[in-house]
Amino acid sequence: MTTTPRTAPRVALVTGGSGGIGKAVVGRLVTDGFAVAVHYAGNQAKADAIVEEITTSGGQAVAVGGDVANERAMEAAFDAVETAFGGIDVVVNTAGIMVLAPIAELDLDDLDRMHRTNIRGTFVVAQQAARRVRRGGAIINVSTSVTRTQLPTYGAYVASKAAVQSISLILARELRGKDITVNTVAPGPVATPLFIEGKDEATVANFVRATPLERLGEPRDVAETVAFLAGPARWVNGQTLYTNGGLV
Repeated sequence: MTTTPRTAPRVALVTGGSGGIGKAVVGRLVTDGFAVAVHYAGNQAKADAIVEEITTSGGQAVAVGGDVANERAMEAAFDAVETAFGGIDVVVNTAGIMVLAPIAELDLDDLDRMHRTNIRGTFVVAQQAARRVRRGGAIINVSTSVTRTQLPTYGAYVASKAAVQSISLILARELRGKDITVNTVAPGPVATPLFIEGKDEATVANFVRATPLERLGEPRDVAETVAFLAGPARWVNGQTLYTNGGLV
Protein backbone atom coordinates (compact mmCIF):
# COMPACT_ATOMS: atom_id res chain seq x y z
CA MET A 1 0.00 0.00 0.00
CA THR A 2 1.27 3.46 -0.88
CA THR A 3 0.62 6.56 1.14
CA THR A 4 0.40 10.12 -0.03
CA PRO A 5 2.98 12.27 1.73
CA ARG A 6 1.47 14.90 3.98
CA THR A 7 1.74 18.39 2.53
CA ALA A 8 3.31 20.86 4.93
CA PRO A 9 0.83 23.55 5.95
CA ARG A 10 1.24 27.14 4.92
CA VAL A 11 2.54 29.30 7.74
CA ALA A 12 1.16 32.63 8.94
CA LEU A 13 2.47 35.14 11.46
CA VAL A 14 -0.25 37.38 12.93
CA THR A 15 0.97 40.39 14.89
CA GLY A 16 -1.44 41.47 17.59
CA GLY A 17 -2.78 37.95 17.31
CA SER A 18 -3.80 37.61 20.94
CA GLY A 19 -6.72 40.01 20.91
CA GLY A 20 -9.56 41.62 18.97
CA ILE A 21 -9.30 41.35 15.22
CA GLY A 22 -5.96 39.52 15.46
CA LYS A 23 -7.44 36.65 17.43
CA ALA A 24 -10.26 36.25 14.90
CA VAL A 25 -7.70 36.23 12.08
CA VAL A 26 -5.71 33.52 13.84
CA GLY A 27 -8.80 31.36 14.23
CA ARG A 28 -9.84 31.82 10.61
CA LEU A 29 -6.42 30.95 9.25
CA VAL A 30 -6.24 27.86 11.46
CA THR A 31 -9.58 26.78 10.00
CA ASP A 32 -8.01 27.16 6.56
CA GLY A 33 -5.22 24.80 7.56
CA PHE A 34 -2.46 27.28 8.35
CA ALA A 35 0.17 26.76 11.01
CA VAL A 36 0.00 30.04 12.91
CA ALA A 37 2.35 32.14 15.01
CA VAL A 38 0.36 34.19 17.52
CA HIS A 39 2.25 37.38 18.27
CA TYR A 40 1.78 39.31 21.50
CA ALA A 41 3.27 42.55 22.78
CA GLY A 42 2.70 42.23 26.52
CA ASN A 43 0.19 39.53 27.39
CA GLN A 44 1.99 36.23 26.87
CA ALA A 45 -0.55 34.29 28.93
CA LYS A 46 -3.32 35.25 26.54
CA ALA A 47 -1.28 34.22 23.51
CA ASP A 48 -0.27 30.95 25.17
CA ALA A 49 -3.93 30.17 25.90
CA ILE A 50 -4.82 30.65 22.22
CA VAL A 51 -1.93 28.42 21.17
CA GLU A 52 -3.01 25.72 23.63
CA GLU A 53 -6.56 25.82 22.30
CA ILE A 54 -5.32 25.44 18.73
CA THR A 55 -2.89 22.62 19.45
CA THR A 56 -5.39 20.75 21.62
CA SER A 57 -7.75 20.78 18.64
CA GLY A 58 -5.08 19.32 16.37
CA GLY A 59 -3.74 22.52 14.84
CA GLN A 60 -0.22 23.90 14.80
CA ALA A 61 0.63 27.14 16.58
CA VAL A 62 3.33 28.92 18.54
CA ALA A 63 3.41 32.17 20.48
CA VAL A 64 6.01 34.82 19.70
CA GLY A 65 6.46 38.12 21.52
CA GLY A 66 7.99 41.52 21.06
CA ASP A 67 7.45 45.20 20.36
CA VAL A 68 6.55 45.53 16.67
CA ALA A 69 8.48 48.79 16.48
CA ASN A 70 11.68 47.15 17.73
CA GLU A 71 13.56 45.72 14.77
CA ARG A 72 15.63 43.32 16.87
CA ALA A 73 12.56 41.96 18.63
CA MET A 74 10.80 41.42 15.32
CA GLU A 75 13.84 39.82 13.75
CA ALA A 76 13.86 37.38 16.67
CA ALA A 77 10.10 36.74 16.30
CA PHE A 78 10.46 35.95 12.58
CA ASP A 79 13.44 33.71 13.38
CA ALA A 80 11.33 31.82 15.91
CA VAL A 81 8.54 31.23 13.39
CA GLU A 82 10.97 29.96 10.77
CA THR A 83 12.59 27.66 13.33
CA ALA A 84 9.22 26.26 14.38
CA PHE A 85 7.67 25.78 10.93
CA GLY A 86 10.44 26.05 8.34
CA GLY A 87 9.35 29.31 6.72
CA ILE A 88 6.67 31.99 6.49
CA ASP A 89 4.02 32.35 3.78
CA VAL A 90 1.70 35.03 5.17
CA VAL A 91 2.23 37.97 7.50
CA VAL A 92 -0.83 39.75 8.88
CA ASN A 93 -0.06 42.93 10.79
CA THR A 94 -3.02 43.80 13.03
CA ALA A 95 -1.02 45.38 15.87
CA GLY A 96 -1.99 48.98 16.52
CA ILE A 97 -3.11 51.53 19.08
CA MET A 98 -5.68 54.33 18.92
CA VAL A 99 -5.98 57.52 20.96
CA LEU A 100 -8.75 59.95 20.00
CA ALA A 101 -8.75 63.70 20.59
CA PRO A 102 -9.21 66.88 18.56
CA ILE A 103 -6.00 67.92 16.84
CA ALA A 104 -5.92 71.11 18.91
CA GLU A 105 -6.01 69.11 22.15
CA LEU A 106 -4.10 65.89 21.49
CA ASP A 107 -1.21 65.19 23.83
CA LEU A 108 1.86 64.94 21.59
CA ASP A 109 3.15 62.02 23.64
CA ASP A 110 0.05 60.11 22.47
CA LEU A 111 0.84 61.14 18.90
CA ASP A 112 4.33 59.74 19.28
CA ARG A 113 3.06 56.48 20.80
CA MET A 114 0.61 55.94 17.94
CA HIS A 115 3.15 56.75 15.30
CA ARG A 116 5.73 54.46 16.88
CA THR A 117 3.40 51.46 16.91
CA ASN A 118 1.25 52.15 13.87
CA ILE A 119 3.83 53.57 11.46
CA ARG A 120 7.24 52.40 12.64
CA GLY A 121 5.76 49.07 13.77
CA THR A 122 4.16 48.51 10.37
CA PHE A 123 7.39 49.46 8.63
CA VAL A 124 9.51 47.13 10.77
CA VAL A 125 7.14 44.19 10.28
CA ALA A 126 6.82 44.91 6.55
CA GLN A 127 10.60 45.06 6.23
CA GLN A 128 11.04 41.65 7.82
CA ALA A 129 8.14 40.24 5.81
CA ALA A 130 9.60 41.54 2.54
CA ARG A 131 12.83 39.71 3.32
CA ARG A 132 11.30 36.47 4.55
CA VAL A 133 7.90 35.64 3.03
CA ARG A 134 8.14 32.78 0.55
CA ARG A 135 7.03 32.93 -3.09
CA GLY A 136 3.28 32.69 -3.43
CA GLY A 137 2.83 34.43 -0.09
CA ALA A 138 0.98 37.50 1.13
CA ILE A 139 1.57 40.50 3.36
CA ILE A 140 -1.57 42.06 4.81
CA ASN A 141 -1.65 45.25 6.86
CA VAL A 142 -4.61 46.69 8.75
CA SER A 143 -5.68 50.32 8.42
CA THR A 144 -9.08 51.95 9.03
CA SER A 145 -12.05 53.17 6.99
CA VAL A 146 -11.81 56.50 8.81
CA THR A 147 -9.13 57.47 6.28
CA ARG A 148 -12.17 58.10 4.04
CA THR A 149 -14.84 59.15 6.54
CA GLN A 150 -12.54 61.73 8.15
CA LEU A 151 -14.31 61.89 11.51
CA PRO A 152 -13.40 64.55 14.07
CA THR A 153 -11.03 63.43 16.87
CA TYR A 154 -9.47 60.79 14.59
CA GLY A 155 -6.84 63.08 13.04
CA ALA A 156 -3.69 61.63 14.58
CA TYR A 157 -4.90 58.03 14.32
CA VAL A 158 -5.92 58.46 10.68
CA ALA A 159 -2.58 60.06 9.88
CA SER A 160 -0.83 56.94 11.17
CA LYS A 161 -3.14 54.57 9.33
CA ALA A 162 -2.93 56.49 6.06
CA ALA A 163 0.80 55.86 6.29
CA VAL A 164 0.08 52.13 6.66
CA GLN A 165 -1.84 52.17 3.38
CA SER A 166 0.98 54.02 1.61
CA ILE A 167 3.60 51.59 2.90
CA SER A 168 1.54 48.68 1.57
CA LEU A 169 0.97 50.22 -1.87
CA ILE A 170 4.65 50.93 -2.40
CA LEU A 171 5.85 47.58 -1.01
CA ALA A 172 3.55 45.76 -3.45
CA ARG A 173 5.42 47.40 -6.29
CA GLU A 174 8.86 46.89 -4.75
CA LEU A 175 8.23 43.13 -4.57
CA ARG A 176 7.75 42.83 -8.32
CA GLY A 177 8.83 39.43 -9.57
CA LYS A 178 8.67 37.71 -6.16
CA ASP A 179 5.05 36.48 -6.44
CA ILE A 180 4.11 38.09 -3.11
CA THR A 181 0.95 40.16 -2.77
CA VAL A 182 0.73 43.15 -0.44
CA ASN A 183 -2.64 44.61 0.53
CA THR A 184 -4.34 46.58 3.26
CA VAL A 185 -7.63 45.83 4.98
CA ALA A 186 -9.44 48.95 6.21
CA PRO A 187 -12.17 47.95 8.67
CA GLY A 188 -15.11 50.11 9.59
CA PRO A 189 -16.49 50.19 13.15
CA VAL A 190 -15.82 46.75 14.65
CA ALA A 191 -17.08 45.63 18.06
CA THR A 192 -13.69 45.31 19.76
CA PRO A 193 -12.43 46.91 22.99
CA LEU A 194 -10.23 49.22 20.87
CA PHE A 195 -13.35 50.68 19.23
CA ILE A 196 -15.81 50.59 22.14
CA GLU A 197 -13.54 52.08 24.80
CA GLY A 198 -14.41 55.70 25.59
CA LYS A 199 -17.61 55.79 23.53
CA ASP A 200 -21.08 56.19 25.04
CA GLU A 201 -24.12 54.24 23.82
CA ALA A 202 -25.36 57.12 21.66
CA THR A 203 -22.06 57.34 19.81
CA VAL A 204 -21.99 53.60 19.17
CA ALA A 205 -25.61 53.75 17.99
CA ASN A 206 -24.68 56.48 15.51
CA PHE A 207 -22.03 54.23 14.01
CA VAL A 208 -24.56 51.43 13.72
CA ARG A 209 -26.97 53.69 11.83
CA ALA A 210 -24.20 54.94 9.56
CA THR A 211 -23.74 51.55 7.88
CA PRO A 212 -26.37 50.26 5.43
CA LEU A 213 -26.17 46.87 7.15
CA GLU A 214 -27.16 48.62 10.40
CA ARG A 215 -24.73 46.85 12.70
CA LEU A 216 -21.20 47.02 13.93
CA GLY A 217 -18.72 44.74 12.29
CA GLU A 218 -17.49 41.68 14.11
CA PRO A 219 -13.85 40.59 14.19
CA ARG A 220 -14.82 37.57 12.08
CA ASP A 221 -15.97 39.92 9.29
CA VAL A 222 -12.47 41.33 9.01
CA ALA A 223 -10.93 37.88 9.36
CA GLU A 224 -12.88 36.69 6.30
CA THR A 225 -11.34 39.46 4.21
CA VAL A 226 -7.88 38.62 5.51
CA ALA A 227 -8.39 34.93 4.69
CA PHE A 228 -9.38 35.89 1.15
CA LEU A 229 -6.20 37.91 0.70
CA ALA A 230 -4.08 35.24 2.37
CA GLY A 231 -5.44 32.45 0.19
CA PRO A 232 -7.32 32.60 -3.09
CA ALA A 233 -6.91 36.31 -3.91
CA ARG A 234 -3.71 36.00 -5.95
CA TRP A 235 -4.78 38.69 -8.42
CA VAL A 236 -5.54 41.28 -5.74
CA ASN A 237 -2.35 43.23 -5.11
CA GLY A 238 -1.47 46.75 -4.01
CA GLN A 239 -5.03 47.46 -2.89
CA THR A 240 -6.92 48.74 0.14
CA LEU A 241 -10.08 46.72 0.84
CA TYR A 242 -12.67 48.64 2.85
CA THR A 243 -14.38 46.06 5.04
CA ASN A 244 -17.01 48.25 6.60
CA GLY A 245 -20.57 47.19 5.81
CA GLY A 246 -21.01 49.98 3.25
CA LEU A 247 -19.89 52.88 5.45
CA VAL A 248 -19.18 55.84 3.16
